[in-house]
Amino acid sequence: MRVGKFHLIALPLLLGVLGCGKSGEGVPSGGTGGGRDSAVGSGGSPGTGGATTTPGTGGAAGGQSGGAKGTSSATGTGGVIEDGGMSGTGGMGAGGNASGGITVSTGGKVGVTGGNTTSGTGGGQTGGNQGTGGTSSRGSGGNTIGLGGTSGTGGMTGVAVDSGAGGTSAGTGPCDIYEAASTPCVAAHSTVRALFGSYTGKLYQVRRADKTTKDISVLTTGGLADSASQEAFCAGTKCTISIIYDQSSQHNDLTLTKGGWIGDRAKEADAAGIKVTVAGHTVYGIHVPQSDGSTGVGYRNNKATGTAKGDEPESMYMVANGKLYNDQCCFDYGNAETNSLNNGKATMEAIYFGNCKSWGSGDGNGPWVMSDLEEGLFSGQSAKLNSADKSITSDYVTAMLKGKTHLWAIKSGDSQSGGLTKIYEGTYPSGYDPMKKEGAIVLGTGGDNSFMGVGDFFEGAMTAGYASDATDTAVQANIVAAGYGR
Repeated sequence: MRVGKFHLIALPLLLGVLGCGKSGEGVPSGGTGGGRDSAVGSGGSPGTGGATTTPGTGGAAGGQSGGAKGTSSATGTGGVIEDGGMSGTGGMGAGGNASGGITVSTGGKVGVTGGNTTSGTGGGQTGGNQGTGGTSSRGSGGNTIGLGGTSGTGGMTGVAVDSGAGGTSAGTGPCDIYEAASTPCVAAHSTVRALFGSYTGKLYQVRRADKTTKDISVLTTGGLADSASQEAFCAGTKCTISIIYDQSSQHNDLTLTKGGWIGDRAKEADAAGIKVTVAGHTVYGIHVPQSDGSTGVGYRNNKATGTAKGDEPESMYMVANGKLYNDQCCFDYGNAETNSLNNGKATMEAIYFGNCKSWGSGDGNGPWVMSDLEEGLFSGQSAKLNSADKSITSDYVTAMLKGKTHLWAIKSGDSQSGGLTKIYEGTYPSGYDPMKKEGAIVLGTGGDNSFMGVGDFFEGAMTAGYASDATDTAVQANIVAAGYGR
């Protein structure tokens, strides 16, 4: 996203045009807290809304394989929210331990009994029947996250996840949550983990200096990337990330961007450019470093299918490095133009992370989560200060954007703890209603391939449909449970 036309030789001057705020540097530091192999927990304590969890011998363990079966029952008409969980309509059947500390129960719609259940190694689950209210509780050995609709009958499909402290939520991913809420993922990109609980395929491809390539897939347990395979393949040489595979049924893979401001000078990300720990496991992200004005990192799919076009509704999120940003345009992920050019206002709708002040801005010096709608970065209804858009201080940031006819919203959160902050929800800026989205997917650059922004991308997804606040909250809880930096 950039306004006006500049000759390529003038690109370094954009540092002055777009502002010169202090850039963030560094990478998130990962702790060594309890991972998927953490000690046996003592089970969940009763919530205040009528949830009772009584562990059997062995409890629900984080990381223990073959533990004894516990029992749980759901009651109440609305469930409770406790320590990050949220009420829903998915009651839980009796559950045992899953290998990797994960137990999943996915029920059918309210009024339908005998929902599907999945058990882990040595751990059985029975039932899967749903009551009229869900529960969420936390034991010292694991988290339970419920997604549901309104209390009482007629709610949405319930999804429950039980993961060990510091472990990943491999049994249910963000896209399972979106699917349950009738806003299915049409793009799901991550070099870190599976975004669907059942996904076992390729996450990304690395290319060695000798041009040979290797696909990096999901590990058979835990849902995380097989980073050891990358390290072995790239030992003694340099690798880049050549493909970011789409985990959704649309197969909207991302490859090296072309056209627009970057022309044919784009380069692939260094495969070892950003290394972090997730649930005690080393993984790699997409590193977009500072451009020298002649080349930059960027990925794109101008022929994406299933994505929102025109004024169609959509939602999207990404997890990024909260400590790497600058005041340039534009570190984006989301919906963009299909010809890599600036096609005018409202022709894109993407998440932006950074502290550029040339258009909209937030409180303090940034960085902020904003939207790139083409020819403007927006923190609210107008290209001005929105004091509700607070400067990000967390190591990892969850950034969300969604839009539908006459309404759009942005949210942010700490990917390691807590919930989301609604920065703005309301009408579009003047000249952006109706939207004219074209449906391409961009990562690391602006809609017209402006390539001066910096950042690190770990995961993100786009949906068909405008997700509810409850769904957004559940997705954030899933991200927190994944264990970034732990």
